[in-house]
Amino acid sequence: MALFLQYITTTVTFPDIFSLTYSLNFAFLLFVFVELAYQLVQCGARLILSARREKELQTVKRRCLQRSNLQDEDILVLPLDLLDRGSHEAKTEAALQHFGHIDVLINNGGRSQRSLFLETSLEVYHALMELNFLGTVSLTKQVLPHMTKRGSGSIVTVSSVAGLAGAPLSTGYSASKHALQGFFNSLRTELTDYPNILISTVCPGPVQSRIVDNAFTEVLNKPVSTVSSQEYKMSTSRCVRLMLVGITNGVQEMWIAQQPFLLFYYLWQYTPTLAWFVTNKLGRKRVHNFKAGLDADSAYFSKPKAP
Repeated sequence: MALFLQYITTTVTFPDIFSLTYSLNFAFLLFVFVELAYQLVQCGARLILSARREKELQTVKRRCLQRSNLQDEDILVLPLDLLDRGSHEAKTEAALQHFGHIDVLINNGGRSQRSLFLETSLEVYHALMELNFLGTVSLTKQVLPHMTKRGSGSIVTVSSVAGLAGAPLSTGYSASKHALQGFFNSLRTELTDYPNILISTVCPGPVQSRIVDNAFTEVLNKPVSTVSSQEYKMSTSRCVRLMLVGITNGVQEMWIAQQPFLLFYYLWQYTPTLAWFVTNKLGRKRVHNFKAGLDADSAYFSKPKAP
């Protein structure tokens, strides 16, 4: 089930407790995480804020309290590292001990990639799968049994347009997002005996953030050389608003993007042969832009240099 999510507006009401999980030092997820927290507290939702760095989480909590009528005990700061899978059981128990239950888990952790496969070390692919895929699966493994016991709840996972169609320069990232799509599509079918449990994946297109600035490159710990432009991307607040509309309405898969990017989703869904043709044309240009030292994404909207 997919829903066109560009121009929808509705009155939004939310369940009692949202658990937000992400890795703080990965900027796209930081932008979305903070905006999610701000919009949720304005609706009165109680939060569990989880990431690696407690100091930054406390800052988000303080600002959330300033923006809402919530009390200190209504927002739990729970430091968590997606890569430390052995700690996820204890962290989940701590959250349950504080609130008694979790209505919604939002898996929002991960990191992008900008490098060519022929130049990229295997360690980068290992790191991408460990963080983007296995970290999310591990946390879901801990939270879901409590939802099945109660008979209700929502598991919402931020995937990507790269989880629906491959993207050059993002082979490992796209693979990790395809893995998430396959995993949660399969899990949704396993849970048909629990009609009140929502398994939802969110597939954003380009969103204003610094995701590319913090992406993996061809070797671990090497920064991206070209800073990306934000002008052509959807605002973070708009993306989050549409995510919450989708969650509230029980949407199983959300495609969130501005045009012309949204059209790309529909090409892959309904005319895959044409989509391959378009993908190859745009992909070739993307690779040429990258080799020319340009931002591979924003260069679509400017005149690229010769490779």
